[in-house]
Amino acid sequence: MEDEVDRLVAAWRRERPDLDVEPLEVLSRVSRLARHLDRARRLAFSEHQLEPWEFDVLTSLRRAGAPYQLSPGQLLTQTLVTSGTMTNRIDRLTKKGLVERLPDPSDRRGVLVRLTPEGRDRADQSLAGLLAQERAILARLAPAERTELASLLRQLTAPFDNTPI
Repeated sequence: MEDEVDRLVAAWRRERPDLDVEPLEVLSRVSRLARHLDRARRLAFSEHQLEPWEFDVLTSLRRAGAPYQLSPGQLLTQTLVTSGTMTNRIDRLTKKGLVERLPDPSDRRGVLVRLTPEGRDRADQSLAGLLAQERAILARLAPAERTELASLLRQLTAPFDNTPI
């Protein structure tokens, strides 16, 4: 089965036979897949009136376990945004009733961000929708192929994920 990347690689091999375009065979597919995943994520989240960034914050809190709260600094680490961006996001989620700010009992100046019951419901429902979309994308692969692909991708991403920014 041929795909768009096969056509792109063939064109570059024809036009620039002096270059080794083999990396395109993997990374162009990863890039194209990322675009398809982004569309699937947006669809799954829009069904629950969430933006992707809202999902990221809500599910970070949800994964923390009861009482579903983190400091803004912990949220920064998990979502890879600046403190100003995170402050704006917390403000917007608070206005929507999906999170609340609470004083940090271990730091008088600190704040904790906690999921509200509605925020928890939206996180759970949108995660279920996302997983359904992602299962559909992976349906053509056998379980062993999915495991192998996950392992190979881990080898590529781990160095980036384990290097301080």
